[in-house]
Amino acid sequence: MILETERLFLREMTLEDVDTLALVLSDPESMRYYPHPFSREEVENWIKWNLDNYQKYGFGLWAVCLKESGEMIGDCGITMQQVEKDLFPEIGYHLRKEFRGKGYAIEAAKACGEFAKARGMKKIISYMKSDNLPSRHVAERNGMKFVKAFTKTVMGKVVEDEVLYMKDL
Repeated sequence: MILETERLFLREMTLEDVDTLALVLSDPESMRYYPHPFSREEVENWIKWNLDNYQKYGFGLWAVCLKESGEMIGDCGITMQQVEKDLFPEIGYHLRKEFRGKGYAIEAAKACGEFAKARGMKKIISYMKSDNLPSRHVAERNGMKFVKAFTKTVMGKVVEDEVLYMKDL
């Protein structure tokens, strides 16, 4: 277990989590703000990327699990992200649709912010497509402020309507 909140625990993902994580990352509705839903291979690669991040940085996106049952409901954590010319630690989150609207994303994101602060990070960001109002709301509830709109390549596609939120730790 990496982090614990009132209702959740976050742990490192493993390749055994592919099927469960695919419930989020392969779901067209959940991934409507991405260029496309992930294939099974892309979900596996997502987990492998995070396994590499754990080794390289000591953090990545972690499995978000309900304390009550141990069930994995998505991922949340910190990854290093390039925004134009700068590299920032970013809090990202993806939850299964049946677990949205219950405060789990903000609960996990706030815990990740505390993790970042304890690790000596000075700033933390989140970014998302400008029309992704639920993710923008989570960033705002996590104390982040809108900084700017920008263009970023996501999954090989240029996305011109990304928005950046930032918080000083």
